[in-house]
Amino acid sequence: MHPAGVFHPAAQPPFPVLPHHAPPLPAVPMPQPGIPVRVVWEGNLVPELRFLRDFASNARYAAVTVHYPGVVVVPAGAGGQSHALMTAEERYAAMKANVDALKPIQVGLSVYNDHGHVAAWEFNLRGFHPVTDPHAPNSLEYLQSRGMSFREHQALGITPARLAAGLSNCGLFGRPGVSWATYAGAYHVAYLMKVLSVGNGGGDNGNLLHDGLAGFLDVVRQRLGEDVYDVARMAVDCGLPSGLERVAAALNLVPAVLSPRLAGAGSVLALQAFIRLKYDALCGDVTRFRGLLHGIQVV
Repeated sequence: MHPAGVFHPAAQPPFPVLPHHAPPLPAVPMPQPGIPVRVVWEGNLVPELRFLRDFASNARYAAVTVHYPGVVVVPAGAGGQSHALMTAEERYAAMKANVDALKPIQVGLSVYNDHGHVAAWEFNLRGFHPVTDPHAPNSLEYLQSRGMSFREHQALGITPARLAAGLSNCGLFGRPGVSWATYAGAYHVAYLMKVLSVGNGGGDNGNLLHDGLAGFLDVVRQRLGEDVYDVARMAVDCGLPSGLERVAAALNLVPAVLSPRLAGAGSVLALQAFIRLKYDALCGDVTRFRGLLHGIQVV
């Protein structure tokens, strides 16, 4: 019997996407449907970090989703122009201004290991105050509509310093051989970098992001390695609709359980979609997507 929250995957039928002439690869079992999310608060952080550290010792794939209080800052140089018309540096500057100014609320991580098992976590942070901290009202309404309680986060949430220390020492980051996935992931990855920097010269809110895009990408490579992939960009090449849940529906993926469609569940869908697209649609060849974050280098 596997530990709670870990399942041995069952292979699912492939789905038809684009024809591909590369030779087929050995099948990589898909995660079993209905992966439970391990919801983590301050009170159960220590045992969950212990389990994450043990589980991540042979991690093969990981996915991240971060919930944050929206987008509120438009840099002076952006001039209100279309996001698609901005250069990569301008898009990075817009993202940096927001990530530097705002506080992350929830971090979702999913991990697939060499044994084909999957586990998912949803880390709930304290520190964001809807009354006093900057935010986009529609973003808070969206999160509340999915069951997020900001009062509960303040009462039971994890302090940023404790989460940063725990994640930095879990063995998942800065480790070769792990491929990372996200969906429309520029902000998700940027907030993850901010979370990991708390207490490392950045105080309770983490360090400011690097001034330039190249420096930011260097930090990402140090923390996550070279193999970082954005499912949003992969889905475009496979003719799939935009939006993670629509991509998941097109791929017949089953949502996670024990989380009301928040960060942990999002990371599960991103992980499942990455594995399905990589092996069923792209025959294992994802080289052209490596290191491209949707929202910065591509839109």
